[in-house]
Parts: sequence; C-alpha cells; structure tokens
Amino acid sequence: MKNPSLLPDCGWPAVAALLCGLLLTACGEPARRLQAGDPAPHFKVATLDGRVLDFPADLAGKVVAVRFWADWCRFCKDEMNDIEPVYQQYQDQGMEVVAINVGQSRKVAQRFVDNLNTSYTIGLDEDSVAARSYGVIGLPTTFFIDRDGKVQSKILGESEVETFTRATRDLL
Repeated sequence: MKNPSLLPDCGWPAVAALLCGLLLTACGEPARRLQAGDPAPHFKVATLDGRVLDFPADLAGKVVAVRFWADWCRFCKDEMNDIEPVYQQYQDQGMEVVAINVGQSRKVAQRFVDNLNTSYTIGLDEDSVAARSYGVIGLPTTFFIDRDGKVQSKILGESEVETFTRATRDLL
C-alpha cells in the first residue's frame, strides 16, 4: 500500500524541516522580509559559553554573519566547520560569526557543537524569537550585517565556502 498520508514519504529530517518552517512563520503570520539596507533586528540570546549576547549593540562596528541552524539540518554540520577557517582568517579585521540554534534546548545544541571544531559564538534561540524577527523560513539561513548594523545580504540554505568568504570580504 502506498503512503496514505498527505505528506510525501520523505523521512524524518524533511518532516522536521517542514514543521520547523511552519513554526518559524508563526502559524500563518507573514514572514518578515529583510531587504539590503534594513537595520538588523535586535535580539538577546544566551550563548553556550554562559553569556547573554545583546545584538547588535554588543557587536557594534563589526561585520557579523548571523547564522540560524538546528541539529537536524543536514547541511549545518559541514558548513559550521567550513565557516571556522573564514572566521579565523577575518576576525582580526572585525568579522564575527554568531551561529544561533533555533528551537532546540541547550543540551541538544551543546551535543551538536561538541562534535565540531568551532570557536565563534553559539547562541540559543529556544523559542525561535530571533529567527522569527529575521523572517527565517528554512535552515540554514545566514545574514551578513555590515559595520553600521545594516543587513547587506542573505544566504538561504547551503552555502559554499567561497560564497561565504566573498560576502564577508565585501563588507570588511
């Protein structure tokens, strides 16, 4: 017998992505659409290292890649490792990365990050408030914020190291 449900038989990760997308859009509210030049939305998130990050105030004057992710995202692990050398190369020039876990507990985020080799900030958005303020509808999503606190570009989905590097270099 074929799959009788209305959803295609595409496995748990795809169903989780669909459900997260529905949650992020706040049950029918239109997703926020940030445009180049818009001020970066404010958020406060706890970080895995025990701080509270108040963005953009805490990183004023820096170029910031704000990246939204979750442990079920099949592209997130490799990309988070790939971002690390870019961060290392450009952090002395004023580049920061804030990788925000969306909708998951500290324990889940920590377990995922423990298997990575990253030194940039990991934030926790357990209630998806920051993700909603950025209009995130899928993971991973990365926003590039300039030194003046304005959104300049966005990568929705998997990105290549070259694309991430170019977006960073363009703002430094």
